[in-house]
Amino acid sequence: MSKPLEGVRVLDLTRVLAGPFCTMMLSDLGAEIIKVEVPGTGDDSRAFGPFKNGQSLYFLNVNRGKESIAIDLKNEGGKALLIELAKSCDVIVENFRPGTMEKLGLGWDVLKKVNPRLIYAAVSGFGHTGPDSTRPAYDILVQAMGGVMSITGWPDSPPTRVGLSMGDITAAVFGATGVVTALYHREHTGLGQKVDVAMLDCQLAILENALVRYQVDGKSPGALGTRHPTITPFQAFRASDAWFVVAVGNDALWKTFCAAVERPDLLADSRFATNGDRTKHYIELIPELERLFDKRTAEEWLALLEKAGVPAAPVNTIDKVMQDRQLAARNMFVTVEDKAAGTITIPGNPIKMESIEESATRPPAPALGEHTESILKSLLGLDDEAIARLRGSGAI
Repeated sequence: MSKPLEGVRVLDLTRVLAGPFCTMMLSDLGAEIIKVEVPGTGDDSRAFGPFKNGQSLYFLNVNRGKESIAIDLKNEGGKALLIELAKSCDVIVENFRPGTMEKLGLGWDVLKKVNPRLIYAAVSGFGHTGPDSTRPAYDILVQAMGGVMSITGWPDSPPTRVGLSMGDITAAVFGATGVVTALYHREHTGLGQKVDVAMLDCQLAILENALVRYQVDGKSPGALGTRHPTITPFQAFRASDAWFVVAVGNDALWKTFCAAVERPDLLADSRFATNGDRTKHYIELIPELERLFDKRTAEEWLALLEKAGVPAAPVNTIDKVMQDRQLAARNMFVTVEDKAAGTITIPGNPIKMESIEESATRPPAPALGEHTESILKSLLGLDDEAIARLRGSGAI
């Protein structure tokens, strides 16, 4: 059985993270990804650590299974090549600063004329419209501007960046969703379209209830550590030896929880009768639970709570994550065999579908320009002499 996006060809002009993560998702769903890189240097992330035997594992992690063609988009011959490639592709993805593709003469206005069925996806910091459109952007900028850093961390602590590139990755996920939706739309209309995804927009979109809480309270939500703003107890606690989390999501679970930890007094206390009460009086409740949980190990508490049906989990470090039996059972640890780095474990595809056969491995990341000649021959029908002329002119 073929994967859902098999037969879809993507021309990938992206680099570093937001764009490559987006096209990696499309690759996992079956799309063919032709990664266009700058001759000589390639994707900036080829120079990002960590390295193993000279290979960037940063680059490998999000570019495995793609083909690489080296084209100089500032060269007239290179521009002409890209336009020809766009004619035979279904999707083009780029994450340049808005206006860059237009300056190169390769913007949506040009490409849609040569391929009206083309999906043009642009992932940028601030989008292709608005007064801040052309500002430079990095993950930390949009986490800051979108409010995420203000609600992350602990009360009275400095603003805290989420421990992964949330700005890039959320834009990648929304970008891939936009591409797939545009492909579906094309099935009905026969027409391509531009998909414009901004990292800042995506940070706003994932604020969950912070935006509406502000409109109710008239006060900007702040950082709460691990505590949930409207559900209690719903946070991390320290046992005698390690941290774990408890999620008492409703009043029925509160009754079960109190019975499991043998604290009927907490259940009888009117201050904690409902979730609203517990949240209102969390300052009184949480110290009681902290003293309680300090009496046993995390493993003991987790076993007790699991037996009772109370949602709880360990706070795993990355080494423990890599040993997780559930993730292993879901084929979420797959390997890549790289010529330089050897066997590397990377995350698998979290989208499980009947049409996607699970595999324990992934193809390696491409060397810079590894597929230049094969792509030019197979897609554009160029012969060795024509390719040699392109090399001589600096187009490839």
